[in-house]
Amino acid sequence: MTRPYVLLSVAVSIDGYIDDASPERLRLSGAADFDRVDQVRADSDAILVGAQTLRRDNPRLLVDSAARRAARVAAGKAEYPLKVTVSASGDLDPALRFWHHGGGKLVYTTDAGAAKLAGRLADLAEVAGLGGELDFGALLDDLGRRGVTRLMVEGGTRVHTAFLAADLADELHVAVAPILVGDAAAPRFLGDAQYPGAPHRRMRLAEVTQVGDVAVLRYLPKAHPV
Repeated sequence: MTRPYVLLSVAVSIDGYIDDASPERLRLSGAADFDRVDQVRADSDAILVGAQTLRRDNPRLLVDSAARRAARVAAGKAEYPLKVTVSASGDLDPALRFWHHGGGKLVYTTDAGAAKLAGRLADLAEVAGLGGELDFGALLDDLGRRGVTRLMVEGGTRVHTAFLAADLADELHVAVAPILVGDAAAPRFLGDAQYPGAPHRRMRLAEVTQVGDVAVLRYLPKAHPV
């Protein structure tokens, strides 16, 4: 059993926010960068987002390009990657769009959350309990057993923080938009945590790409800088 390769993907403002504090989602990326993300999704076996992201943004989390979906099918894969979410509480609304679009859905939760979700999600998703608390290493072990070799993680703050704090991320894509948010009430990319080696450990910057007016930085968190 091998854990999947974990790629974290995020779009941030210049001052490090992933959204503003308004009820409407702040669209940080342009059309070209959204298309880039669609390709990364198409290349993944599974896409993971946290419960807070589902509640706040209500995403469908799909591969939008019909050509990319067809290429997946031609390669012997499912039309859409497996969609995964994580919720310790199990407080998930069955009306969210996440459940009603795309292919398979999987929820990782605690044993208490699993008991709550057993009837709530019915035939909408598979529910997997991870014990008394969320263990992201155990989550990756389970995905590996399911044949997932490449996992794309799209947030939000708590989930990205958990993966990096546990040293579970293999690759990090940071799309920096030419926007300033400047609101302490808005969510940031990462929260406070005991990150491995911080603040002296340096990630390796593997690539910098301009996509429209966005700069995409590709980091390898576990690699030593050259």
